[in-house]
Amino acid sequence: MKPKISLITLGVSDLERSRRFYCEGLGLPRHGDHEGVVFLELQGTWLSLYPREELAQDAEVAPEGAGFPGFTLAHNVPSREAVDATLAEAERAGARIVKPAREVFWGGYSGYFADPDGYLWEVAHNPFMDLT
Repeated sequence: MKPKISLITLGVSDLERSRRFYCEGLGLPRHGDHEGVVFLELQGTWLSLYPREELAQDAEVAPEGAGFPGFTLAHNVPSREAVDATLAEAERAGARIVKPAREVFWGGYSGYFADPDGYLWEVAHNPFMDLT
């Protein structure tokens, strides 16, 4: 298996609301106009939005579940100021700030926001490794 993640799919409760949040609110580029799914072309990995019930059905699992899903998504930026600006942009787009930006135990600077379905995004500046 190649050491690569090609696509991350988020099961969302309202596809149009999520499309507006990610495309219009955060400015992520949409790839094409596909019925019933939204593809966002990112650098290195793509993100897709798909109705939660249908995604669960496709995987043949129950759609119920709440709370912490056991993972977060991360967006790294080149500076502390960019962390603050990105969190503010997400909040203006309708995100809920879960953890305001601050210095963290590993020596970087980060904060978290939740998208309309509660998926957690960390926005971080890592002064030791360029992940931007």
